[in-house]
Amino acid sequence: MLSRGTARTAQLLRSSAAAAAQQPILPGARASYATVESDLFKPTKFGSKYTVTLIPGDGIGAEVAESVKTVFKADNVPIEWEQVDVSGVDASSERTEQLFRESVASLRRNKLGLKGILHTPISRSGHQSFNVAMRQELDIYASISLIKNIPGYQTRHSGVDLAIIRENTEGEYSGLEHQSVPGVVESLKIITRAKSERIAKFAFNFALANQRKKITCIHKANIMKLADGLFRTTFHQTAKEYPTLEVSDMIVDNAAMQAVAKPQQFDVMVMPNLYGGILSNIGAALVGGAGIVPGCNMGRDVAVFEPGCRHVGLDIQGKDQANPTALLLSGSMLLRHLGLDEHANRISQAVYGVIADGKTRTRDMGGDATTHQFTRAILDRMETL
Repeated sequence: MLSRGTARTAQLLRSSAAAAAQQPILPGARASYATVESDLFKPTKFGSKYTVTLIPGDGIGAEVAESVKTVFKADNVPIEWEQVDVSGVDASSERTEQLFRESVASLRRNKLGLKGILHTPISRSGHQSFNVAMRQELDIYASISLIKNIPGYQTRHSGVDLAIIRENTEGEYSGLEHQSVPGVVESLKIITRAKSERIAKFAFNFALANQRKKITCIHKANIMKLADGLFRTTFHQTAKEYPTLEVSDMIVDNAAMQAVAKPQQFDVMVMPNLYGGILSNIGAALVGGAGIVPGCNMGRDVAVFEPGCRHVGLDIQGKDQANPTALLLSGSMLLRHLGLDEHANRISQAVYGVIADGKTRTRDMGGDATTHQFTRAILDRMETL
């Protein structure tokens, strides 16, 4: 029997495509899911409306966020946005740091967020990733990317339906590195038993709640015998508590090859931070690109919904070419998290219907529609549902 926290996982983490296909909702799956345990948090609500932090992000963030706001408003979704326009492009200014602090405070207050991707500079003098800093500060420890074929949108692979779950707060993203002497850099990869067990339990409970059968642990324990060895060992020890699920593990380089060759073999994949970043990008390419993959990041107190494949899109910023699908479907996941299934289903069904129809698609999907035209098509579709 599923625990209360586990049962509540299903509402949030069921794929948007599943809702569009009108698959049944798991019993007891309602709002206020917090962790894989039973401790629950309550989102901020004033009167009949929820307050949700909106962080549009950089690149195409403002454009796709505007699409979400337009669609939600048209459907009378009972949400008030608390928008914080933090940016990672020029993070050296005092004002930018202040906005980042405001975004963290807003998420801590509202418990829920919809977020685009914040740019992180590559140069050595650049600041730490705001995306990573936000997850670490708020302990938003579990990242989920839903990799699933969209009906009517043909890609090289069919029958792909997998969930990539990555630990969000440690591993190579710990941000602990220094130059011992000129030309010699030490970068620390942190793996702890406690956080490895926590993400493993999250993955197992996700599988149970969503009626999935198999979990694969991705690692590099053949080389990093202590760090990834601990992650792998903890995974298998935790698996003993879930005897109904099939478990296996796979070295990350083989997993990358297998994902490209036969992605249908995977169901749920759980892994440390860096491997999740790589495999979520590979997964997105399998089903049509970064523009269509939804995702979310879960913590004990805060849930942040954002595209599952983290691309900023600086190259098409301001060109009205962005695909808002990923953020719209992430927004639909947020609505299911709140128990607003009717709104979530109507929006996700409209998105999938427009894509399946094939007449209005953005450039990344082989069409020539602008962001505004694609949004308009979704609004028109919603009127028929």
